[in-house]
Amino acid sequence: MNKISNSKLLVLSLMIFSMFFGAGNLILPPSLGNLAGTNLKLGLLGFLISAVTLPILSIAAVAKSGGLYNLSQRVHPKFALFFTMVIYLAIGPFLGIPRAASLAFEMGVMPFMPEGFLSAKALLFIYTLVYFSVAYWLSMSPTKLPNRLGKILTPIILTLIGVVFIFSFSMPKAAVLESFEGYKSNPMSTGFLEGYLTMDAIAGLNFGIVITLVLKEFGLKKEKDIVRTSISAGIIAGALLTIIYIILAYLGSVSGVDPMSGKNGAEILTIIVINMFGPFGAVVLGVIFSLACLTTSVGLLTSCSEYFSRIMPKINYKTWVRLISLTSMFFANFGLNKILEISVVALSLIYPIAIVLIIFGLIHNYIKSNNKIYLYGVGFTAVFSILEFIDKNIFELVFLEKLPLYSLGIGFIFPCVIGVLISYIFYFMNKEKARIN
Repeated sequence: MNKISNSKLLVLSLMIFSMFFGAGNLILPPSLGNLAGTNLKLGLLGFLISAVTLPILSIAAVAKSGGLYNLSQRVHPKFALFFTMVIYLAIGPFLGIPRAASLAFEMGVMPFMPEGFLSAKALLFIYTLVYFSVAYWLSMSPTKLPNRLGKILTPIILTLIGVVFIFSFSMPKAAVLESFEGYKSNPMSTGFLEGYLTMDAIAGLNFGIVITLVLKEFGLKKEKDIVRTSISAGIIAGALLTIIYIILAYLGSVSGVDPMSGKNGAEILTIIVINMFGPFGAVVLGVIFSLACLTTSVGLLTSCSEYFSRIMPKINYKTWVRLISLTSMFFANFGLNKILEISVVALSLIYPIAIVLIIFGLIHNYIKSNNKIYLYGVGFTAVFSILEFIDKNIFELVFLEKLPLYSLGIGFIFPCVIGVLISYIFYFMNKEKARIN
């Protein structure tokens, strides 16, 4: 078999969508719409580049390279082991999965708890115990994910969001307000950086392993067929994400919430649905958040467990699911605010390196003759990421502000270009030596 049916392709696309569409994907677009105001189009364009285009390109890059480890190995074998481990741990049990669980709790449970019923910590523990029990059960059979996520949970999520959007036309719309904060001066780059927080470009690097597993279960054997189908399903999932982000950002822009109030995307969405449906709106939103976060957690739990069972085969897949579920539950009980605080710092370190790897992976056929381009391009980017981390979290490094694009938050492009140029200088020097000899 070299092709799957259209119905299976659609189910796979819905599964990919559900694995991407989680915590940040719900709360970031309404916040963007509210803050971007009159600059919504540019802000949303930047957001779509980092929150949709990059994740789909990451799926393509991993598929073309035969896995994240193979892609990272082009830099150096030791880097491949270290970076792949960091990516899976960050997007999995240390940050990504706990963030999804804690947000589902904040939006799906806390609003309905009577005051003084139980302490927030006790409620969070009980909720995460139930949440990860369900996620554990759904993750035990990765080949059943297309049916469980693609055929059942994703259609429910899309239907509920569709209902909210349709009802929004019947509610009075507030005037779109002036742009606020970074969206006033640099709307596109601010939107781009906001898209980082979805963590989806990194998640896409992880999901490749599950997508390949499902496609083999569907009957595809040849690598080129798996690559082609992975990219097709990713594009369909990306189109769905784009539609949902536009809807959510639009709702945020006409919500009437004062951007200076400091309300986050979750609070803005709550205001919108309660205005539409009354108190029942909070229930609708709670269900949307819970399902969206659960599907993302299952996707991450499955991909991480599959990866670790491959590099440490003495511990089987099901044991890894248990271990990662328990670890994720432990970190989820630190609470949403603490997890988000750590996420921003971690992402600023990881994302530039991931973006450069994705781009190199996609153009590999054009650069593969230069065997140093990965080492220097990614190496210079990694050094910049560490320096930027120091500048923003430890002590100021004034010289960084003089780098091109640094003020826009994408300063890693310059050192990456320098690294690529140096690699080509060595490449042509060695080529010339070989010709002379």
